[in-house]
Amino acid sequence: MHQRPLGPFSVSAIGLGCMNICHAYGSPIPESEAERLLLSALDQGVTHFDTAALYGFGASETMIGKVLSAHRNRFVLASKCGMQGVDVNGDGKLVRVIDGRPATIKATCEAALRRLKTDVIDLYYLHRWDRQVPIEDSVGALADLVREGKIRSIGLSEVSAATLRRAHAVHPIAALQTEYSLWTRNPEIAVLDACRELGVSFVAFSPVARGFLCGPMDVAAFDPKDIRRSMPRFAADNYARNAELLPAYQQLAREAGCTPAQLAIAWLLHQGPDILPIPGTTRIDHLTDDLGAADVKLSGDLLAQLDALINPRTVHGDRYNDQANREVDTERF
Repeated sequence: MHQRPLGPFSVSAIGLGCMNICHAYGSPIPESEAERLLLSALDQGVTHFDTAALYGFGASETMIGKVLSAHRNRFVLASKCGMQGVDVNGDGKLVRVIDGRPATIKATCEAALRRLKTDVIDLYYLHRWDRQVPIEDSVGALADLVREGKIRSIGLSEVSAATLRRAHAVHPIAALQTEYSLWTRNPEIAVLDACRELGVSFVAFSPVARGFLCGPMDVAAFDPKDIRRSMPRFAADNYARNAELLPAYQQLAREAGCTPAQLAIAWLLHQGPDILPIPGTTRIDHLTDDLGAADVKLSGDLLAQLDALINPRTVHGDRYNDQANREVDTERF
């Protein structure tokens, strides 16, 4: 696997996002399947695993600790704080809460270390900026964790260029993570340039557009718990219009000699050596397909055709609904 810098680390150009194994797109896969997937990723050269306290309310971190802690020296471990499950009503039911207070960040880290079965997290992100807490205070708590040796570097997720600069003034930010793909170009407004100005690695989640770029799908058949049900682009009317882009996109994949998923990830890799896609999946065959994108070479002409085909002017619907948009700090078209 080709290598790219991730803050102070060198990792596989394509990492593994570990949300899908327990969260967001329906019922969690059996633990045995999650174990095989994680070990297969490691065996295929993945050295960047990305998880969060939120994913499955700790289930993803627990699975990584169970499966990969014995191989801890073989990969860079990234996780996130600032958004997790909390028993708000005292009835045992966890509710997703954004909380960037220093004490909460430190407590979340301690719990993560136990679940991950490690004494240090390589890259620890603030999953969401809690607008009730100055970003300087949240990053200050993360800086304390660096000094205490509990984390090695600090990341931010779904923030704007202005917030990144404020955070970076408190402590160097190693990486910024946000959604980036052919159909989500928001980073190109400002934050990608800010990352390059400050020397911050850019981690791109949902590089295959939450499965859209892998091929036609039946949005009416999504699992009731699938988060895409709340995303405007997957609403029936918007999806029908977006799906009209797929035949031409699939033809470009054939011209490139790769699969549609590989084309999406290869496009990201061609946007710069500082960009690190982290596709997620529950299937080993999809994982192998995704990783094959590292060897796909795209011509300038084909890249131009992709840009013209799928971009903010041709995609219908916002990436998030109104509530989710209020929770992120990213720039919007």
